Amino acid sequence: MKIAFVGKGGSGKTTLAALHARHLTAEGRPVLAIDADINQHLAVALGGPVVAGTIRPLSEHLPAIKEYLRGDNPRIGSAAQMVKTTPPGRGSRLLRVAEENPIYAECVATVGGVRLAATGEFSAEDLGVACYHSKVGAVELLLNHLLDGPGEYVVVDMTAGADSFASGLFTRFDRTFLVCEPTVRSVSVYRQYAGYARDYGVALSVIGNKVEDATDVEFLREHVGADLLTWMNRSAYVRRAERGTVGPLHDLEDANRAVLGRMAEAVDGTAQDWAAFTRWAHEFHRRNAEAWANDRAGIDLTTQIDPDFRMGPAALAGAAPHA
Repeated sequence: MKIAFVGKGGSGKTTLAALHARHLTAEGRPVLAIDADINQHLAVALGGPVVAGTIRPLSEHLPAIKEYLRGDNPRIGSAAQMVKTTPPGRGSRLLRVAEENPIYAECVATVGGVRLAATGEFSAEDLGVACYHSKVGAVELLLNHLLDGPGEYVVVDMTAGADSFASGLFTRFDRTFLVCEPTVRSVSVYRQYAGYARDYGVALSVIGNKVEDATDVEFLREHVGADLLTWMNRSAYVRRAERGTVGPLHDLEDANRAVLGRMAEAVDGTAQDWAAFTRWAHEFHRRNAEAWANDRAGIDLTTQIDPDFRMGPAALAGAAPHA
């Protein structure tokens, strides 16, 4: 199950993503966390050191990632012809959440007990010449080729606000958690996100955060309605974590620990729609190819779309073996 955490900057989405990943891992479930935020803070939220020097960023490993995922797909002449939206087809290599492969060996490390990959920071060399989507593209490519099932989880901390809609990445998830404070500004991000997501069948749940009393809950219910799944109360545990002391998960307040269980139940109750996953992968690849990628590659990249291939459990039969 692919899970996104989104919300206004400062709403607590990174904290909730880390807690959710730790909760699932503590229950013995296979988990892969990915930091896809321009502010790379998920490693610290998990209780580990900063990413720099700990994990090789996915964005730095992109050529090798493309080469591996391409496999022997006859529709892709070379790794150089792959872009962030390139969908898998017959002969592509598919990833599982928990397995050994060269990408994980190079780019995944265990941080705070959770397996973590990261896009990499926006460096000084990128200023004025690149956008952060060039780094997040590695995540989109991975998710396009990741075959996960019930009881397996990919937890992605996304960029703040509605920036996810700058690509088709927002359609790659089975469940999206929007973390929302009981404030007008946070609710405005919810409205923007929900408005964009509505036409794409995004399964969206709101997690209230930093709730202090019943009036905060009433405010959230008034503004987000039935999308409000549950809420986190103000937490001394989280405050200590934000100061650098990430304690054992069992020290989290009982009411807030119960929120993590409710979130896991919502994810487990979500049906995976592989037909829609495939359809949107093809649609956004077609859009990107026609908008910019064809000109850059010098060929028609829409021919990479394999109309007879659909992601899902049966796709393994047509996938290339692991190297």
